[in-house]
Amino acid sequence: MKKLLSVVLCACMLLTLFLPAALAEEPVKIIFWHSMGGVNGEAINQMVSEFNEAYAGQIEVEVQFQGDYDEAINKLKSASMGNMGADVVQIYDIGTRFMIDSGWIIPMQELIDADNYDISQIEPNIAAYYSVDGQLYSMPFNSSTPIMYINRDAFIEAGLDPDNPPKNFDEIIAACEKLVKKDENGNVTQYGFGMGNYGWFFEQWVGKMGLDYVDQGNGRDAPATKVVFDENGSALQILSMWDKLIDEGYITYLNRGNDDAKSAFITGNIAMVLESTAALKSLLVNVDDRFEIGTAYFPSINADDAGGVSIGGGSLWAIENGDGAKRAASWEFIKFMISPEQQAYWNAQTGYFPITVATHELDAFKQNIEEFPQFMTAIDQLHDTDAAFTGSLLSVFPEARAKVEEITERVIMGELEPEAAVEQLAAQINEAITIYNLTNM
Repeated sequence: MKKLLSVVLCACMLLTLFLPAALAEEPVKIIFWHSMGGVNGEAINQMVSEFNEAYAGQIEVEVQFQGDYDEAINKLKSASMGNMGADVVQIYDIGTRFMIDSGWIIPMQELIDADNYDISQIEPNIAAYYSVDGQLYSMPFNSSTPIMYINRDAFIEAGLDPDNPPKNFDEIIAACEKLVKKDENGNVTQYGFGMGNYGWFFEQWVGKMGLDYVDQGNGRDAPATKVVFDENGSALQILSMWDKLIDEGYITYLNRGNDDAKSAFITGNIAMVLESTAALKSLLVNVDDRFEIGTAYFPSINADDAGGVSIGGGSLWAIENGDGAKRAASWEFIKFMISPEQQAYWNAQTGYFPITVATHELDAFKQNIEEFPQFMTAIDQLHDTDAAFTGSLLSVFPEARAKVEEITERVIMGELEPEAAVEQLAAQINEAITIYNLTNM
């Protein structure tokens, strides 16, 4: 790390020759809002600390944790009438359409073009999500996809091949038949599979089918006016899958979000779980040597689904505060955070993708992959997804995701049949879209 810092310091000294005069006169202070807790937050703090040391006397970044993704974007919305309170903000993927529409941001493409920055350094499959009409609006930073984690020891004990894990839900059900364990009273002590009720997974399954979530080219040709998952049948297939898994006892309900599902996997109560690749490091630490963790691609609903996954996580947005010095300082900070060296560190500490292509050539990255080959699964999955598949954009995605989880829970609890659930889900999200478009377009 000391060698890396000395390299950064030398680069910084050279860079000062090209910084605007406003940056060279005195330190420019900028505020960075983020939503990373735990080990991910510790990694953020370390990276910001290194930046501040490297740019001492020129730029000073004050890092502020804003709670989870929903809390962060809501704080930004509440600050919009006056000072935004931040210069660089980390916003989750589903906030992209809203941020583009907001008028608060400096499109990243402006900063890229002004600096002649080589955009080919960014993984194309990742940059594509945050691009509309060929313009990159935010800088990818903590990018992830969901993957499946397996208890390799449990697979071997059940006579299953841990190197050939299930690829779809028919195969998951077949594996569950062998993985389930019961005590002498017939109570299940280990389920074969488990997952949280997480709206992100719903979006991924639609994409794995190669279908759209909303109209207007999945919200990329123009702002979406309605969902289409009810028309193309994807939502019914997903909710019917949940219904079957619960009714036939293949899984138990592990609540909304992923915390309970992750805990069940760590304790050995489920042998397969769906989670973000960003959970890999914490899972490795928490499982320790109780069993060996394996990783696999995110499973599709059907064996013949031919779509792909889209990235999740978040990106860095530059806020337009009318201050040229802060604009320049924000750009320097963003470039530092996505530099190959910093991305190698970020990947090793968290499991998020290195979003800069050159990171793969660094010894630090190669050594981490050699020690923990599980990190390559999500990267391979990303590269195996056609770059043309970019996922959907929707202005009210946070509200839509919450609605998906609410309706899914009602199906699980037996309050709604899948067909009625799809009808209600589409109607409620469409109402939110209509209201947003009427007041913002």
